[in-house]
Amino acid sequence: MPAAASPERWRAEGWQTDFSKSAIDFKEILSGGPPRDGIPSIDKPKFIDIQQETSLGEMEPVIALEIDGDARAYPLRVLIWHEIANDVVGGVPVAVTYCPLCNSAVVFERNLGGETLEFGVSGKLRNSDLVMYDRTTQSWWQQFTGEAIAGSYTGQELKTRPARLESFSNFKARHPEGRVLVPNDPSSRDYGRNPYLQYDTAQVPFLYRGALPQGISPMARVVVVEVKGEPHAVPLENLRKKTKISIGDVELGWSAGQNSALDAGAIAKGRDVGNVTAQRKSPDGATDIRYDVTFAFVFHAFHPDRPIHGS
Repeated sequence: MPAAASPERWRAEGWQTDFSKSAIDFKEILSGGPPRDGIPSIDKPKFIDIQQETSLGEMEPVIALEIDGDARAYPLRVLIWHEIANDVVGGVPVAVTYCPLCNSAVVFERNLGGETLEFGVSGKLRNSDLVMYDRTTQSWWQQFTGEAIAGSYTGQELKTRPARLESFSNFKARHPEGRVLVPNDPSSRDYGRNPYLQYDTAQVPFLYRGALPQGISPMARVVVVEVKGEPHAVPLENLRKKTKISIGDVELGWSAGQNSALDAGAIAKGRDVGNVTAQRKSPDGATDIRYDVTFAFVFHAFHPDRPIHGS
């Protein structure tokens, strides 16, 4: 087993994870560069009212979460430097996560089996995706799926919460009384700058060594949703052209007006990749469901047997 993928090496780094339990081949784990907590999670998030926020561009992307009337926006200009925010929204402990290398934005509940977990950034990657860890057992968790892949929680899966990746202006229009995450220390990072310059127009993904999808660029954005228990992916470009696509009882929508966080040096100057919505239709109306706008290579890595619609 390569030294880079060795539990013995990881224990020498100080990990107390129970590596006798795992759901993966450890050879799939790569170092992302920074050590554990080298990318610091936000554990005491600070918010301001929308009316007080003056630094965010109107088209800048935010992860928009609303639970029981408590609406909060988590700007990618902040999360791109921290990747995880441990928070409590509407009384529910959540982890708001963003993996820049996969452009994957997912919100998880932190309650599991009577325990409230707090998550950090492990410094490890699998399929170029963030590997989180919980600070209770130091189990490792896959950000894209929410599944524990190593440690005592192996096989457990975190419950997700629907959230939108949308422009700040869209969030303001939907939640005029909402609040916005701001850095605890604005001078600690170059907030607003994209440290992954032109990453989403690269030819190949970074720190990835798996198979690539056929018939579509590996870095093309795809919208991922679950329909009747099965994952589906639709190229964002197809959705942009049609503006609405239905898969079973799920309707995807697209509208212009959101900066890419992974394009220009300044996030506020990133090209317009648009806003996506995903809703389940029923006789009682439409409700938001979980979706992800990620890259084609990510969907293929985690769902190699599933096609990408229209690719």
